[in-house]
Amino acid sequence: QVQLLESGGGFVQPGGSLRLSCAASGRAFTGQTMAWFRQPPGKGREFVAAVKRSSGTPSYANSLKGRFTIRRDYAKNTLSLQMNSLKPEETAVYYCAATNRLLITSALAVNEEYEFWGQGTPVTVSS
Repeated sequence: QVQLLESGGGFVQPGGSLRLSCAASGRAFTGQTMAWFRQPPGKGREFVAAVKRSSGTPSYANSLKGRFTIRRDYAKNTLSLQMNSLKPEETAVYYCAATNRLLITSALAVNEEYEFWGQGTPVTVSS
């Protein structure tokens, strides 16, 4: 059974930073593609960033480039998301997602492509 466990969420003022972590476990886990999604209050889940094991090259939602950094530690089987210059509208529950398939770039932002999900960690950006 594959488990994803997020941590690092919390309260931060606008302009501040947070670092989220996701620990993956389970014999069946290869994690060819891992990603972060978020769900703002009252809205749908949206793509944040992803990284493919084969290339290690990250992909980001256009609005996040330069402020967020996704990293994969293959030795520890963890995924992190460094978030800088946070905005109030980025208040959301942040989810770690993974699939054992190597997704094509156009599929990285599609929720349904990921079969493993964490329980989410809330991030509140407010003054």
